[in-house]
Amino acid sequence: MSFKAAAIQMCSGTDPKTNAETMERLIREAVSQGAVYVQTPEMTGAIQKDRAALKAVLKDEKGDIVVLTAAKLARELGIYVHVGSTAIARPDGKIANRGFLFAPDGERICTYDKIHMFDVDLDNGESWRESSAYEPGTQARVAELPLATFGFAICYDVRFPSLFRTEAVAGAEILTVPAAFTRQTGEAHWEVLLRARAIENGAFLIAAAQAGTHEDGRETFGHSMIVDPWGNVLAVAGGEGEEIVFADIDPSAVTAARSKIPNLKNARDFNLETVRNAAAAGGRQQ
Repeated sequence: MSFKAAAIQMCSGTDPKTNAETMERLIREAVSQGAVYVQTPEMTGAIQKDRAALKAVLKDEKGDIVVLTAAKLARELGIYVHVGSTAIARPDGKIANRGFLFAPDGERICTYDKIHMFDVDLDNGESWRESSAYEPGTQARVAELPLATFGFAICYDVRFPSLFRTEAVAGAEILTVPAAFTRQTGEAHWEVLLRARAIENGAFLIAAAQAGTHEDGRETFGHSMIVDPWGNVLAVAGGEGEEIVFADIDPSAVTAARSKIPNLKNARDFNLETVRNAAAAGGRQQ
């Protein structure tokens, strides 16, 4: 059976309470239009470059307002709520970039901690070292729901195809990539990466994103997107501020795509050999 999915685009500020209120308003709007699965972006609870200021407002899972609000809404509205991620305080003093999935009874189904840390230096002078404050996850995860089987990733994870392939082979029909892509990298790579992950795995892909100029001065790309297993863009948002995009998801389209091009089944193990040519390496054959 098909179901209606929604990807919520936000421009989160530095205050978790305000962001939780925005998330609630947008989720209620999405449900009023028929969504039964709603995904929010990466760092729903706060976008804050100042690490000390971020740590000052962080809570653990039991006290985090975004987590509590999402569970409440899932239970009240009878829907699946996927908090793309929010920053969670860990006992060791580091931060988890953690996603949460809640069932229609409000119970937490699972969490996912972002595995790949965004440690990059960009052409415009932007430099990010996510690993200096965040503890990377080590566990990939899929969740079998009555709607379909979902696989999880967050933002920079999208550049690591093996994660998505592993989840697809394990049965994931819907891949998720909530994100806070920078404007520069988003303009260059966002759509092509999302469509590639959907095509190569014959899966739907849902990516709720942050968008616009944030309170801390950061700029994110937006363009929240839902892609079908054939790589068609079913819905896409703009690049500035709040928006909700919707698509009807029919899991049978995954079966159809994987039957036409069964690359998940056709994959083969192989060995790699490096052959060095002496002349090309700067040497000379005698």
